[in-house]
Amino acid sequence: MSQEILINAGAAEIRVAVVEDGKLQALSRARTLDAQDGAPEVGARSFVGDIVLGRIVKVVPAVQAAFVEIGHERAGFLGAREARCLAAGEARDPEIGELVREGDAVLVQIVKDPIGEKGARLTAAVTIPGRLCVLAPCQSTIAVSRRIEDEAERARLLAVGEAMAAEVGDDLVPGAGYIFRTAAVGAAPDDIRDDAVQLAHDWRAIEAARKKASPPALLHRDLGAVERAMRDIVREDTARILIDDAEAVEAARAFCRRIMPQMEDRIELFSGPGALFDTHDLESDIDGLMRPRVPLPCGGWITIEGTEALTAVDVNSGSFTHASGLEDTCIAVNLQAARELGRQLRLRGIGGLIVVDFMHMRDEEHVNRVLDALTQSLSRDGVPITISPPSPLGLVEISRKRVREAWSSQVSESCAACAGQGVVRRIDAVAMDVIRKIEAGARAAPGKAIRVHAAPEIVRWFGEQGEVLRAALARKGAARVSFEPDETYYRERFDVGTVA
Repeated sequence: MSQEILINAGAAEIRVAVVEDGKLQALSRARTLDAQDGAPEVGARSFVGDIVLGRIVKVVPAVQAAFVEIGHERAGFLGAREARCLAAGEARDPEIGELVREGDAVLVQIVKDPIGEKGARLTAAVTIPGRLCVLAPCQSTIAVSRRIEDEAERARLLAVGEAMAAEVGDDLVPGAGYIFRTAAVGAAPDDIRDDAVQLAHDWRAIEAARKKASPPALLHRDLGAVERAMRDIVREDTARILIDDAEAVEAARAFCRRIMPQMEDRIELFSGPGALFDTHDLESDIDGLMRPRVPLPCGGWITIEGTEALTAVDVNSGSFTHASGLEDTCIAVNLQAARELGRQLRLRGIGGLIVVDFMHMRDEEHVNRVLDALTQSLSRDGVPITISPPSPLGLVEISRKRVREAWSSQVSESCAACAGQGVVRRIDAVAMDVIRKIEAGARAAPGKAIRVHAAPEIVRWFGEQGEVLRAALARKGAARVSFEPDETYYRERFDVGTVA
């Protein structure tokens, strides 16, 4: 399966798309305008991986959890299970009140972004990811990714990890735990150790910063979006990495020279024609993530609709009928739906409880085939899932760990005009569309002045960004941009054109 990675490094946002056999399989985004102040808005970037020196503000024994001030608008949530590494040598599982007290300073890591009214989910079991392994300085467990299934390779990696944990000296963290990632398959022990040495250096820097900090304080932030994509997404069989910005290309190449030199020659600068994401018609795919109906190749479709409690998925055959009869129609449509559903949940960032109403099948073998296809589809990104057998009513329940804010929440908000009964695209999401049009206009007519007509609230957003955004646009060739508010324009309407 041929994999390409496309990185669109725009003036205000970096988008990373994974394309396999010409089809979008994964998508992430990170805003860059606010990255300098250390406190981007919620939804602008993921906080997952940040290591913070926090302060316990409340201990709640009834839910066996503590709330931790971490410098966000809402306090983070630290459960007793995630805090147990603080009780060194305890044979039993201590309660939250035995682990932390109000006012305590505690080192925590964000494992789940704030979602809705909930603050970030935290753990005291800090980990630092590398290319081949993950360092767990507060634990001593050696583990291997569940996605590595070869038993001989698992045993080899466990032996490498145990040897590193037992090593005495300044290069590594004595007694630390390690988790081996899928990229470690076949890697030489020396290469794995080099990865661990770099992670030990990062951990010592965090410890040094902790001694000087007062809570709440951010001590460590994960890599930037480009470098993180190189570390976490690039595989040995990745055919190429296309990036549409020279600075981002250099950042990716510099990371490769340090960590994975064999991949550097697969990085290419995309210089057109057109926009990078147009090469696979990705913009239409991305726009489709806001629509509930997803077409299937057979002519049927699935409908994905969210509620506060769960996400409901309905499978419909449309006008498709199999020549062999109803049962074959059902299995054909259900198999396509099962294969597509994993991709849609991944792209849309949907987690929690998902209930799927597949078309009814009588043959148990057909049911098992659909469940196998669904399991394979959902397992591709390694997010923990649980799939139940069909209920007496024929519904399949899925529990998928929620690891980030849903795509719909990132780009839309409740519509004030209809009292929350509908949604409208967020102002900043529309602004990103405007910026991409400005960049496209600058490429098409180098040196020309550009004028934007948009709704007043969109123009105000651009005014609030000040010189930071103007400088970013100038680097993209759009040095002369003017904005004209028009009261007749609704939020999502705008026009971008050159000035004669």
